[in-house]
Amino acid sequence: MRLPLIALLTASTAAPALAQSAKQIDTLYAGDVPVQVMEVATGLDKPWGMAFLPGGDMLVTELAGELLRVSPDGTISSPLEGTPDVFAQGQGGLMDVALAPDFAESRMLYLSYAEAGEGGTAGTALGRGTLSEDGSAIEGFETLWRQRKVEGGAHFGNRIAFDGAGHVFLALGERFKFGPAQDLSDTLGAVIRLNLDGAIPEDNPFVGQEGAAGEIWSYGHRNVEAAIWHPELEQIWLAEMGPMGGDELNAVERGANHGWPVVSWGINYDGVSIPDPTEFPDYADAVHHWNPVRSPSGMILYSGEMFPSWQGDLFFGSLSAGGLEHVNMEGGEVAGTNFLPFNTRIREVDQGPEGAIYLLTNASGEGNAAIWRIEPLPVQEASADGDRSGPGAARD
Repeated sequence: MRLPLIALLTASTAAPALAQSAKQIDTLYAGDVPVQVMEVATGLDKPWGMAFLPGGDMLVTELAGELLRVSPDGTISSPLEGTPDVFAQGQGGLMDVALAPDFAESRMLYLSYAEAGEGGTAGTALGRGTLSEDGSAIEGFETLWRQRKVEGGAHFGNRIAFDGAGHVFLALGERFKFGPAQDLSDTLGAVIRLNLDGAIPEDNPFVGQEGAAGEIWSYGHRNVEAAIWHPELEQIWLAEMGPMGGDELNAVERGANHGWPVVSWGINYDGVSIPDPTEFPDYADAVHHWNPVRSPSGMILYSGEMFPSWQGDLFFGSLSAGGLEHVNMEGGEVAGTNFLPFNTRIREVDQGPEGAIYLLTNASGEGNAAIWRIEPLPVQEASADGDRSGPGAARD
């Protein structure tokens, strides 16, 4: 159900941290941790990005161009006003949403989206605006950065991350154009780094280099829809889509070339092989790769108290495999992975203020997507279900 914003705000002010109206839809073991999956909200249409407001409400983007506010009890608002016009075709539309690091004071938030150009072309754009005091609109929205417009509706990328030192990163796709990912004059297939106001930082790796785009931080990427800033390692980490096989987890160094389309751990869709990254060591290799693919989208570095054993681990959504990938991290390195199958596409992953893990499903069909919450299974239920041995076990 979608309510006018003012009604939602009034209803949600007293909402508990974990709304009791959510219904259980699954139980399973995540490694040796028994969890339950709760359905928080339904009726979303191709949701893409999610961000938690300080009071516990969620901002959720829909690909068609709507920005919604969802209360902890699952009530969905009418669309917020003041969002940008988007190119809602193919994989493009209104995509990521992220709160500025100083949101508590500035009420500023960032949106990334596909922007239309002339003759049916489009490109990714990044902008920011202020959430109005009543929460019903984005005020003063301005576009900070635009990518070159090209034909086609694929591989827009789009994830926003902040380093806490005055910079915003935007991870991009190569728009299914292959070669430009190796062109330093082009931002297709790149990660860019900007000051919070959209200016190019003077210490970016290619500033002042003839023929290079100064906003580029790293390049040679295929399609990135999962990115986080790792504060302890002081790096951008990406979960990146490969072609047929070869999805990658990348720890990105300043100025690194990650090799696409010259090298990959997968093969082309037409069956033509691609050299492995080890054959060309000058390219930055992944810290882990997946075959079969996961099609990563949305990622968190878990830091909550609800699952102490997961602190410092990575979680990202899987579109093609239909679930959640858990990457066990030890000492800044991948110690193992564990896949949680949910039999539906997961577009976005976020951590709630209470420490639960929230998922945006990406089921086909208008209004069929939902918000799910992963939380510990109550002790009595976990004890009664003690014969289950791991992920993929039969579900209730």
